[in-house]
Amino acid sequence: MDANKIDMFFVANGKKLPGEKAAIIREKMVTIDDSRYATISSVEMKDPTTMLLISIFLGEFGVDRFMLGNTGMGILKLLTAGLCGVLWLIDLIQISGKTKEYNYNALMQIL
Repeated sequence: MDANKIDMFFVANGKKLPGEKAAIIREKMVTIDDSRYATISSVEMKDPTTMLLISIFLGEFGVDRFMLGNTGMGILKLLTAGLCGVLWLIDLIQISGKTKEYNYNALMQIL
């Protein structure tokens, strides 16, 4: 894939991916052909800011964990009201990183 398409991808999705793994993503994207760019661009990535808002307002019920595919922790938060707010507070601090890691894993499955 050419450098312009890779740069366009990072302009559009850079804030949704972990910065420390950008080199790995670029390295893998260089090795694929241009015909797969549409597939890569169609990967549904969650916005860390939106996930933070969801975590603030609905995190006590585990909605943020369900959206990131952590069903077990989502059920735990739902049944215990976020372990009386402790897990809710921890998730508020970590949700951005967890969302970026989720997006990275989804992208790596395609690449």
